[in-house]
Amino acid sequence: MFKFHKILFISTLMLGTLMAISSYSCFSMWIGLEINMLSIIPLLKNHKTQYPSEAALKYFITQSLASIILLFSIVMSLNLNEFFNMNFNNYYFMLILNSSLLTKMGAAPFHAWFPEVMEGLNWWNCFIMLTWQKIAPMILIMYNFQMTLYFSCIIIFSSLIGSILGLNQISLRKIMAYSSINHIGWMIASMLNFQFIWFIYFIIYSIITLNLIFMFKILNTFYLKQLFNMINFNKNMKIMFIFNFLSLGGLPPFLGFFPKWLAINNLIQNKFYSISFLLITFTLITLFFYLRITFSALLLNTNETLVYSIKKINFFMYFLNFISLTGLLGCNLIFNSY
Repeated sequence: MFKFHKILFISTLMLGTLMAISSYSCFSMWIGLEINMLSIIPLLKNHKTQYPSEAALKYFITQSLASIILLFSIVMSLNLNEFFNMNFNNYYFMLILNSSLLTKMGAAPFHAWFPEVMEGLNWWNCFIMLTWQKIAPMILIMYNFQMTLYFSCIIIFSSLIGSILGLNQISLRKIMAYSSINHIGWMIASMLNFQFIWFIYFIIYSIITLNLIFMFKILNTFYLKQLFNMINFNKNMKIMFIFNFLSLGGLPPFLGFFPKWLAINNLIQNKFYSISFLLITFTLITLFFYLRITFSALLLNTNETLVYSIKKINFFMYFLNFISLTGLLGCNLIFNSY
């Protein structure tokens, strides 16, 4: 049964995000981020997971530190306006402000808290952390996207760390966390010149992530060995899992390829050749461990039984997977018509 306090905190969670991205001043932006942070902490508490309180405490400490740095940059930029010229003021305090926003969404090299917090959450809280909690910092960074060299370093760090550190993970939650860090690099790269690409990328990433997390929730799995044992009992679940994981990696026949295609096209048109080359290279590393997981699920573990049966896949899950698997065709038809 859905509890009343969850409805209340989810409402204030959305309110805080909308307040932050629609604010006219830096102070109201900070208030919106604080409302968002204080609303999600009660939602992280769950008696069914092993370390919910530890994850909530780590999240609170990290987000509070980022909020302090954000407020410091706002206050100092307003108070020191008369002592320094505008170029000094804008550059250094915008650097601090953007660093605090990158910390809030878990971009590398400010990422160390993110996989640890994800490891202690249930799957629906993981989905909130992977998608909704990134909206406000991303859009606020989009509003003051000025330091191209700084964000180029963040893009390279995020794609590198998200691909390398995901190689040796056996926890599905940490794999999704490092995958999210890699996708953060792509999302920031999609903001460089044409910001609508970020919107398309975020929507498609959210759909694919929802598909995967919905499957993990139904199977009640948190580690790779559990996953390999569980999806063998349902052929439909196995094929949908494989397709969605390959789509998350950006393999061309699937929907996940489309936003990366747009981002690379945008980068090359604007002469960001080195960034596009590094993004493609590090994404191949990410795709390597995605393929390793899918090949293991498809080929290596084939034990089956007629006794065990899992829950039937409902219409909502089939509908989400239909959107994900046929989305590339639909996007091509829509965008080619203009």
